[in-house]
Amino acid sequence: MAGLHERIDTSTAHSARVYDYILGGKDHYVVDAEAGDAMCRHWPALPVHMKENRRFMHRAGRFLAQERGVRQFLDIGTGLPTAPNLHEVVQEVAPESRVVYVDNDPIVLAHARALLQGASEGATAYVDADMHEPDAILDSPQFQALIDLDEPVGLMIIGVLHFILPPDDRRLVQRLLDPLPSGSYLAMTIGTGDFAPEEVGRVAEEYTRQGMPMVLRDLRTATSFFDGMEPVEPGVTQVHTWRPGPEQDGVDGRAIAMYGAVARKV
Repeated sequence: MAGLHERIDTSTAHSARVYDYILGGKDHYVVDAEAGDAMCRHWPALPVHMKENRRFMHRAGRFLAQERGVRQFLDIGTGLPTAPNLHEVVQEVAPESRVVYVDNDPIVLAHARALLQGASEGATAYVDADMHEPDAILDSPQFQALIDLDEPVGLMIIGVLHFILPPDDRRLVQRLLDPLPSGSYLAMTIGTGDFAPEEVGRVAEEYTRQGMPMVLRDLRTATSFFDGMEPVEPGVTQVHTWRPGPEQDGVDGRAIAMYGAVARKV
């Protein structure tokens, strides 16, 4: 495998680093900033949208740990560490919680080693892999060491699915779900153009121009990913309206291009 520095491609934008730039982080390159600026010109609400996507992850993780007793999580497409991270959210509820993070950006890998340190009672691990390689995730030593498949798992697929094109999307989600026991949960966000179709459509075109093709899905398609599962109320909604807290007061729905839901595997 190439060394970490050799794997970092600074000539093309990467979704994790664009996300970091738009949210005000510091772990990106000029090409990522340029891509992010272009996307925000198409849709100035993009930073609000991205923040609410991450806040959904916080609420969903806390709900699963606090209300459903989940103590182990598989987080696909972790992105660059931005506090609070998933393990910080769930270990605040239950310090013994275990989190396996997955991402394929070498910069994320470098930061994960340094920053994704969990509570002493629990554990965190990082798998350098891609959602397109589910077997590499499930067969990894990190997954095998931390995840007990006799106990429920919280599968978190947050801000990733819009980069997984049909027909691979359903197969890959199902492949990750298949080995998880009954009583596990899927928490997922799904990009949509339903609420600002012109602006979000231009953002999708910009991502594609930057070498990151993406797909937007309507409510019916988004809901179908949870077929055969038991949805947690309120079902599939815009992310800011899923069990909202005070931070969601005043958020304009036209600024949110993401559905989110949590559902239980039966």
